[in-house]
Amino acid sequence: MNMTQKPTYLRRDPADAKPWPETCGEIRCLIEEKDGAAGEVHHVKISDAKLHYHARTDEFYYIIDGRGTMVLDDETIELHPGVVVYVPRGVKHKAIGDLTVLTVCIPRGVLSDVHELE
Repeated sequence: MNMTQKPTYLRRDPADAKPWPETCGEIRCLIEEKDGAAGEVHHVKISDAKLHYHARTDEFYYIIDGRGTMVLDDETIELHPGVVVYVPRGVKHKAIGDLTVLTVCIPRGVLSDVHELE
């Protein structure tokens, strides 16, 4: 590959990504909108999440560590390591508990599509 070609892959380590606070807790962006991929991947330590929704973005949550619950519109579900939750756009949601999750957001641009409700 010469120096003008774009790489055909991305590799990111959460330890190398600078964390910052956002709606769900502390986020580390692993694959970001600026990377040009089909979606985004975030490593998130959830605490004190706020109820919110996304108008244009679907999310997948993979629970890495911790236990808690997730409010999805008028339902509450249990979360523990290994659980995957699909949250379609428009669904009001928040996770409750001390959790470490991997979120996959499709299409990219989720950080400009957060609509907080509390």
